[in-house]
Amino acid sequence: MAKTPTSFRKVSDRIRADLSELIRQGQVLPGEAIDEAALAKRYNVSKTPVREALLQLEAQGLLQSLSRGGMVLAKMDIRELLSLWELLAEIEAIAVRLASERITPEEFIALEAVHNASKLHADTENLEGWQKANEQFHEMIYHAARNSFLRQDALRIRAQAGAYRLHAFGALGRIHSSFVQHGHIVEALRNRDTSQASHAMIKHILPASDATNMTNFIMNIPKELLAS
Repeated sequence: MAKTPTSFRKVSDRIRADLSELIRQGQVLPGEAIDEAALAKRYNVSKTPVREALLQLEAQGLLQSLSRGGMVLAKMDIRELLSLWELLAEIEAIAVRLASERITPEEFIALEAVHNASKLHADTENLEGWQKANEQFHEMIYHAARNSFLRQDALRIRAQAGAYRLHAFGALGRIHSSFVQHGHIVEALRNRDTSQASHAMIKHILPASDATNMTNFIMNIPKELLAS
């Protein structure tokens, strides 16, 4: 069997990673068509590595093929979305539990500094700034956990739920509460309390803690983003 050229794999992987990041940031919305020609032009390649990248994302559940041809970012219904969030909460809880056992003093100081600096975004309800700070916070936890497979799974699920997570923050006014929850995680890591760290992370990741907030969350998701 002929081997795939290394250069082909590299560009295909780069397209996949870049598109996955755009999806995670909510810059590509569920149901939105993926323009293969535009991607090929952007990366100055043929459609072959683009197609390979899209097939990889389809295998991950991020994209969906259409019967008429082409691909779109896959939509989820409410049950699928909540199930995905539930899984993400458990994965993140494992990551922070491992981090509480393995984080170095230097890594903890850096994490605490990122948390303290993010207070400005929480106080001013700066969604864009908070998103970047939140991403950095979780990346530092993944690093401290010393488990690349956990990180890969967490990022994949975050990509699938990217657009929906943005609406969760807007619907629930969660920026300030998320900052407070980060503080609980930092405190648990300071004490190397694995149980408290895991509990704090699950509470942080799940979209709502009561029926009223859950209803508000569901009602504020645009109908066009959900699978029928």
